[in-house]
Amino acid sequence: MSKVRTRFAPSPSGFLHIGGARTALFNYLFAHNQGGRFVVRIEDTDRQRSAQEFVDAIFDGLSWLGLDSDEEPVFQSARREVHQRAIDRLTRAGACYWCFCSPERLDEVRKQAQTQGRKTMYDRTCRDLGKTPSPDEQAVLRFRSPLDGETVVNDMVRGVVTFDNAELDDLILLRSDGTPTFHLVVVADDIDMGITHCFRGEDHLTNTPRQMLICRALGAEPPVYGHLPLIVGKDRARLSKRHGATSVSAYRDQGFLPGATLNYLARLGWSHGDDEIFTKEKLVELFDVAGINSSAAAFDLDKFTWVNFQHQKRMPAAQLAALVRPFLDHGAVVDDAILPEAVELLRERAHTLVELAEGLRPFTASKVVFEEKSVAKFLTDDARALVGELAGLLDGVDRWSEESIESAFRELIESKNLKLGTLAQPVRVALTGGTQSPGIFELCRVLGRGTTLARLRAVAR
Repeated sequence: MSKVRTRFAPSPSGFLHIGGARTALFNYLFAHNQGGRFVVRIEDTDRQRSAQEFVDAIFDGLSWLGLDSDEEPVFQSARREVHQRAIDRLTRAGACYWCFCSPERLDEVRKQAQTQGRKTMYDRTCRDLGKTPSPDEQAVLRFRSPLDGETVVNDMVRGVVTFDNAELDDLILLRSDGTPTFHLVVVADDIDMGITHCFRGEDHLTNTPRQMLICRALGAEPPVYGHLPLIVGKDRARLSKRHGATSVSAYRDQGFLPGATLNYLARLGWSHGDDEIFTKEKLVELFDVAGINSSAAAFDLDKFTWVNFQHQKRMPAAQLAALVRPFLDHGAVVDDAILPEAVELLRERAHTLVELAEGLRPFTASKVVFEEKSVAKFLTDDARALVGELAGLLDGVDRWSEESIESAFRELIESKNLKLGTLAQPVRVALTGGTQSPGIFELCRVLGRGTTLARLRAVAR
């Protein structure tokens, strides 16, 4: 058996979206699980719709997800010789023919079929002409599809799917301007690149029997296909912008981790028992075709966010600190000594890197930004006086630890016969500007003696 080779072949007419990323992931996981190779092919033959911006975005998205091609990526537009060799071989084999029908005639054929309730397909008028175009004639090259029999697709996801050959059109392989069509170049490239297996969206299922016939006419065995179900919204409608962001880059910018994104994409249509959280390495180890569901997968942002939260909780604080850096406010003052400790304090309170960066502001801001309501409620004159007394006690502790910090708090509230919250909330506002933060003793410890005392004294009376 030949070594497994899968491919992801996006068209650079848009950004890498969730559906495309899942397709890339399943091809990557299957290839690597089988000890094979995963390759990327950019299908950029439609020059009007293709743009370098989208090429760059596709590679950036794949790289961020860790789904880089195992070989140098292929650009379809640079493979004209491969496509021409396929045309020449089909011509020699008698598997195609020239069609001279005008656009007006073809339009009339379509209208008649619609009027009569028949499938709109070419009526094969030129199929047996046996004529080749002269230099000044307009003609297209069509595939000579079989008129009877069946084409059977042994789909990795859907099982056996059978197509009646009589229902398959004589596809155009070469346009009148000499450019090859999608079906021809896809088949020619898959053969030339040695593709053995291919996962793609279910919207390609009707293309598959046609491409299998072309492939066999070229003397090759088609890849084994697996057609993945659509990704839908929670309302079961096809995923679109009205359900939220659909591109991978949008979720990266919202602070989702690449590993969590892979994890969630894998769970959109694949399962392994009741397990929910997977590393990329575990996905490669466990991925199997039997675990793929043939029904549509619903994209649930709440579930995605939960998966991201689980990955953040499991990640080493130093690694998470490095990832959150790009999300910190412009001009943030980052102390490498305390950032991992601050991240450790906040990881249970943040679901994304954006939320984590927001929570880190007290540790990275050059000055405290106060919430007016919090100041009005908690920094009264009496509270400010308490804060000043606490600063004096904290200044005198020998060792800056949570235990010594707590002792200073306890000493002051017991001497004043107060509850901890009466002191803790004004201190929290003085240190962070608001009332939401980790535990007050941990907060003081991580901020450090100098910053804590400076912020307390800034509000003290």
